[in-house]
Amino acid sequence: MTFQVGDKVIYPNHGLGVVERIEEKTILGTTCGFYHLRIAANDTTVLVPLANVDGVGLRRAIDEDEVDRLFKLLGDGKIDSQQNWKGRFKDNSEKMRTGSIYDVADVLKSLTLLSKSKSLSFREKRMLDRARFLIISEIAEVTSRVSSAVEGTLDQALAKCIAARARSIERAKTAKAPGKAASAKRAKAS
Repeated sequence: MTFQVGDKVIYPNHGLGVVERIEEKTILGTTCGFYHLRIAANDTTVLVPLANVDGVGLRRAIDEDEVDRLFKLLGDGKIDSQQNWKGRFKDNSEKMRTGSIYDVADVLKSLTLLSKSKSLSFREKRMLDRARFLIISEIAEVTSRVSSAVEGTLDQALAKCIAARARSIERAKTAKAPGKAASAKRAKAS
């Protein structure tokens, strides 16, 4: 993937950046091209080798059409949740590194749901905060809305997701309950 000066890009785990220039540098006798990014959140500079763009997951910011798709995904009630802390943290860390806003949304949904039932570890709390920040900042930039307005919409989508998940679990329990009652009746009859 190639970018031009002025393009808004997402650098995984750092968020939105702007390509300020494309330059060649010689490092240890090897000359290669770099994207010179200015990260919006903290006004830092990052150099990304042109040859390593795909490897680090650098991508264009989503467009406004994708914002609606993202909010639908955030509110759909489908949440992958692993019970094992170690496995969950590993999976979530891998998703955060991909740079995909949809993977970050999955992390946000699963950690938000988990935080409603128990306290998160320090590392998971930090990951939850990072996922929220990355999604809010990208959507705010793409839609030209203030972060607080995006945050409110995000919270509504997450509340809808958690409610949909609870309804789904309740329906599953109700569907199993008649089967259990019939099994109990057969057991008593024997």
